Amino acid sequence: MDVRAIERQRVELQANCDRQRSQADRNKLGQFATPFELAREIAATTISLVGGKSIRFLDPAFGTGAFFSALLDVAGDRIESAMAFEVDPHYGTPALCLWNSTGLKLRVEDFTRASVDQSHANLVICNPPYVRHHHLSVAKKAALRRTSHALGVKLNGLAGLYCYFMIFAHQWLEADAVCAWLVPSEFMDVNYGEAIKHYLLNTVTLVRIHRFDPNETQFSDALVSSAVVWFKNQKPDPTALVSMTFGGTVTGPRISRDITLTEMHSEAKWTRLPEILHHARDRAPGVRLGDLFAIKRGIATGNNQFFILTEGQVTELGLTQAFLKPILPSPRYLKQDEIEGDKDGAPTLDRRLFLIDCALSESEVEKIDPGLGRYLKSGRHTVAQGYLCKSRSPWYAQERRPPAPFLCTYMGRTNESGKNAFRFILNRSKATAANVYLLLYPKPAIRAALEDDRVLRRVFQLLKSIPVMDMSTEGRVYGGGLHKLEPGELSNVRADHVGNLLLGENSRPRGEQMTFSLVG
Repeated sequence: MDVRAIERQRVELQANCDRQRSQADRNKLGQFATPFELAREIAATTISLVGGKSIRFLDPAFGTGAFFSALLDVAGDRIESAMAFEVDPHYGTPALCLWNSTGLKLRVEDFTRASVDQSHANLVICNPPYVRHHHLSVAKKAALRRTSHALGVKLNGLAGLYCYFMIFAHQWLEADAVCAWLVPSEFMDVNYGEAIKHYLLNTVTLVRIHRFDPNETQFSDALVSSAVVWFKNQKPDPTALVSMTFGGTVTGPRISRDITLTEMHSEAKWTRLPEILHHARDRAPGVRLGDLFAIKRGIATGNNQFFILTEGQVTELGLTQAFLKPILPSPRYLKQDEIEGDKDGAPTLDRRLFLIDCALSESEVEKIDPGLGRYLKSGRHTVAQGYLCKSRSPWYAQERRPPAPFLCTYMGRTNESGKNAFRFILNRSKATAANVYLLLYPKPAIRAALEDDRVLRRVFQLLKSIPVMDMSTEGRVYGGGLHKLEPGELSNVRADHVGNLLLGENSRPRGEQMTFSLVG
């Protein structure tokens, strides 16, 4: 068998199949083919964990067969049997013809619905479909969760399809089977990944996790930060060490560290673990941003294009200021980091925007502001039917988000000079902000201190000086080096210098309660 000749045919087949599908359709179905060289490197590393036994191979998400091709290349003479699943006939049917002579048993059907037969595997290498939860139908998600619960794993409703593949495949494993999963690394940090991490720490023996540098995406057609997870189907040994590697390649990582299971149990964000080698993380009690500020996401309007208007639109529509609030533009339009306000509190910016915010009925609005009444009527059968708008009463009322003195962008990229992915902004205006920002509201213990302009400015400078590593390691990262921070993650960022300034050098111990209420 000329394995390399078949591989050349497979690459051509993959390209032809991909061309016949739009990028949007492939994104929706999570169809991102593994490059052969990466597949071969993963296969070779995985084989080293198997020992000298014959191989009974399983790939639950076959595609056109990159991993099977790689396995044939590195250990073809050891394969006793091979089984695979591919849900999409567009890829599965031509793959059947391509691999027909190899003895592979390829089933063109949905692995998550397949009945488990007696063909248990001792080797699984798989790149499961990266289908986000919102692309799963309600019925599909309910069926998946029923099965996962029956298997003893309660996956969060936000879990992607790849999580179910990892759990469902356990039924197919022989004792001591070796598995390698090429998956998005986000499970290591997000809440829905807790069930997967519990499985890896308590059901099987986790051997190694390699996380690729998010700035070096492994797929040419997808911005996803990837990791390879290796484990054996054995009960975990509490004294065993897990190899955590980062960057570079699977066989030549840039950072490597052996981690105890105790460390992994205690660390909420696994993506931080390898970097501890070079950036020791101070775990001693200290002040966090959440001790000083209540941090909220900005307003989710439900339809920014409808609810956020320019000055020109306000004039054109003939609206009064009765139900309009100033709102900051998105970060890409905000060149400065300090926002001043005019005599009315509106931000002194070239791009001045206004948010429609009203709690009155449409009939009451028509009496007070006929122009706004007409405008709202135009969105009654379109905008009002959106997900967020339907849940509000009235549908055009907005969340309560008073102006905050400090804001932080919630997404961004680090540049080559190491500039922080996140921007802090000092807001002296009465403008609120949309959900592209995180809003930092001072808690009562520090509110009075911030009335001093010198203190306010000093706090702003200290916020901007928070190290890149402290910010990025609390958040999550996606392919292409895109970083993201949720309110709870920003709350956990260390801020001792800010605490010392506002609370004194002998800052109160963490955990002491500070009450908070939104004030207009």
